Amino acid sequence: MRILFMGTPDIAAQSLSAILAQGRHTVCAVFTREDKPVGRKQVLTAPPVKTLALEQGIPVYQPRTLRTPEAAQTVRALAPDIIVVVAYGRILPGEILSIPPHGAVNLHVSLLPKYRGAAPVQWSVINGDKRTGVTIMQLDEGLDTGDILRVAPVDIGAEETSGELFERVSALGAQTLLQSLDDIEQGRAQPVPQDDALATLAPPLTKEMALFSFERDARSLHDLIRGLNPWPVAYFVHGGKKIKVLAARLDEQAKGRPGEVLCTKPLTVACGSGALTLVQVVPEGSRAMDGAAWAAGRRLRAGDML
Repeated sequence: MRILFMGTPDIAAQSLSAILAQGRHTVCAVFTREDKPVGRKQVLTAPPVKTLALEQGIPVYQPRTLRTPEAAQTVRALAPDIIVVVAYGRILPGEILSIPPHGAVNLHVSLLPKYRGAAPVQWSVINGDKRTGVTIMQLDEGLDTGDILRVAPVDIGAEETSGELFERVSALGAQTLLQSLDDIEQGRAQPVPQDDALATLAPPLTKEMALFSFERDARSLHDLIRGLNPWPVAYFVHGGKKIKVLAARLDEQAKGRPGEVLCTKPLTVACGSGALTLVQVVPEGSRAMDGAAWAAGRRLRAGDML
């Protein structure tokens, strides 16, 4: 098939790379978001999908919106059989969805209709889910509401962060996408409507979510820490400074007052119920370090309060 690919970040580049490596379909062009300033020096940087497309000699378009006659005209001129969307970051209007004979398909990293929205992987970890997966869906004008073409489940590790899980579902998603494209090409695709009554939302993460109190139960804090790694990273405040927590271990049997240091080697802190061992922390203005090393530097002792 003749594919118009729309995507922006690394997960999209991984799917585009898989399509190109398979060699069965022709990617006639790529639509991606605009270049953005990155880092302290704000260096204007191309999205991963653009970088890959240019390396492969594929035409790249970066429209600021798809809701213009010019955007629709460009898509018509490209004459794709299908549009493939992976984390593009823009809503496709009905006029564009109707252009390709096979419409548009989208890779979504949850088991729809659960976790429609921007951060499905992170919310699955934050909520303590044991399982997630990927869904290939037919795009419509709603937010992740289209018919399901194929799903692939994956178990979530007890200590797995959202960053680690994202790497796994990205690879799984690329392969599942290829299978769906084969189904569509061969006429085997069987769209299944979503049950809207089962839908949940996965809104974007915010920096405000990252601040936590040890008043919360240890399990929910453990899941929050995993879910907010690598961004925005969960933290508590001690001595007026942010202490980010990159990794923690759960101890649901330990008891103490919320915030009480139960021991320092390893650094274990009581929560609303249970306790957390702070495995790796990043004190404000410093580098990542072992929780016990931070406790030693602060001269913390059992019985102190955080």
